[in-house]
Amino acid sequence: MANTPATFDAYPYNAPVSFHFRVKIYGYDSDSNDLRFQDVGGLTAEINIEELVSGGENTVSYRLPTRVKYGNLVLKRGMLKDSKLIEWFRNAIEEFEFAPANVEVSLLNENNQAVTHWIFTQAYPVKWVIADFSATGNTLVVETIELAYQYFQRKTS
Repeated sequence: MANTPATFDAYPYNAPVSFHFRVKIYGYDSDSNDLRFQDVGGLTAEINIEELVSGGENTVSYRLPTRVKYGNLVLKRGMLKDSKLIEWFRNAIEEFEFAPANVEVSLLNENNQAVTHWIFTQAYPVKWVIADFSATGNTLVVETIELAYQYFQRKTS
């Protein structure tokens, strides 16, 4: 029994894989091709710090937290010919009309069940990038969509 290999269940946790995820934008059909992305990034939050110096000292005496700062949510996918999501972007960029929506990003297990998910509150489009075209390449056209939001919360299932 001393040389028995450890089973996967013997480890203290099962680390999820990063390639199995789902994106929902509330108000959009979750079964459409519109919400299928190849990359999701920008899930970042950090606390800003203010440094205070006490009188007569040459070094920083206190480093105090001030507020939380969030990065933009970055979604990448192959460009679609017809997309309601891009209409949302065009309204924001071309008409300067914003319609914030909540966004949910879920990390899925092998049974397509959410292991954990993040809820982004009041997201709206702030950047839209179409990949460069190249006659010498053999790649798909990828569009990158960036959303600003108020805050996010992580929920574990």
